[in-house]
Amino acid sequence: MTADHQNGHEQDDVLEEKSVDSAQKEENESTESNEDEVLNAEIVEESSEGTDLQKEIEALKASELRIRADFDNFRRRTNEENAKRVKFASQSVIEKLIPLIDNFERALQVNATSEDAKQIQSGVDMIHRQLLDVLNAEQVEVIEAVGQPFDPNFHQAVMQEPSDEFESGIVTMELQKGYTMHGRVIRPSMVKVAE
Repeated sequence: MTADHQNGHEQDDVLEEKSVDSAQKEENESTESNEDEVLNAEIVEESSEGTDLQKEIEALKASELRIRADFDNFRRRTNEENAKRVKFASQSVIEKLIPLIDNFERALQVNATSEDAKQIQSGVDMIHRQLLDVLNAEQVEVIEAVGQPFDPNFHQAVMQEPSDEFESGIVTMELQKGYTMHGRVIRPSMVKVAE
């Protein structure tokens, strides 16, 4: 072989190596470019997923706060209802006792003349006072009526009459006592009102 021929083969080998190198280089650049695009897409996807997750976390926190507030309100309402139930548990019994008190008061208005009648009236008075003590313990109070302005929340007007003693709209006579329990009317006063 001649030196020129041998140099030609070497040049061909070098050219082949260069073309293989440049092809590999292009392939590597293409692969790197694709990898960069994939990485960028993953970063964008992770970023949007992070934002979505953050929004979901915020929504769950807000939901938890609403549920806690609803539960606190429920517990407060339940406690208030239970307290009212306990407070007014004896109301139905007291409403049944009030007519008994009316009868005791009528019995005490009778003028006792004999000694026996006075002793009986004394016993009736003692029972009447005991009943009033029981009512006071349950915070039952008599509604003030005579001389007070008529209030439909506390008084039930059954009559009106002209009066020189009282101004118009003032209660002139109480026909039946009214009672409140813990501030709630359990029986309004039956009254006569000045015209």
